[in-house]
Amino acid sequence: MNKSDPRGRRSGRPDTRGQILEVARRLFLADGYQLVTMRGVAAQAGVDAALVSYYFGSKKNLFAAAVTASANPADTIARAVEGDLVGLPERVLHDLVALWDDPVAGAPLLAMLGSIHGDADVADLFRDMLERELLTRIAARLRGPDATLRAAAFCTQVAGIVVTRYVLRLRAVAAMSPDDVVRTFAPALRATLAPPRRHATTSGGRLVGV
Repeated sequence: MNKSDPRGRRSGRPDTRGQILEVARRLFLADGYQLVTMRGVAAQAGVDAALVSYYFGSKKNLFAAAVTASANPADTIARAVEGDLVGLPERVLHDLVALWDDPVAGAPLLAMLGSIHGDADVADLFRDMLERELLTRIAARLRGPDATLRAAAFCTQVAGIVVTRYVLRLRAVAAMSPDDVVRTFAPALRATLAPPRRHATTSGGRLVGV
């Protein structure tokens, strides 16, 4: 057996991190976030618990890495945000639905959503991902002092669509094809990106658009 260094890292095992992630992903999917422990992952992976801590630091970080091991939502969003703003809603919806519908890549994401209400760490992960990867990127593409608010409105609708389709599984939405999702919800998403209409007051006190 290979000797460990003082921090618990074994030499000669370049695949150890991937092995830990594979075990963690399987356990999180089977048992949920709350029931899985870093010691349990270590035992199933056949490594010392200190090695899991060395690679990931915390259960929250291990969960985040396991969720994104097969597909990273941040990469999907980054690609979708590139390009013209006119087609942004369609690209974001198309790419996110394709990711969540994928039986391999989408399963850990569904596990994450299912754990949001039961654990603050998971809720923090989902919120941070939404803010950092979607809201901040879109706000940077928009103009005006209200860019962050418009991006927040966009993110709110996207999150609502994901929850409605994949967690609540509202039949009318869950039964939609990916093309139907894009066609149905893209117009409302596009409206959130449009700058608000300014108004001027006439001499009679009536508000008119300018």
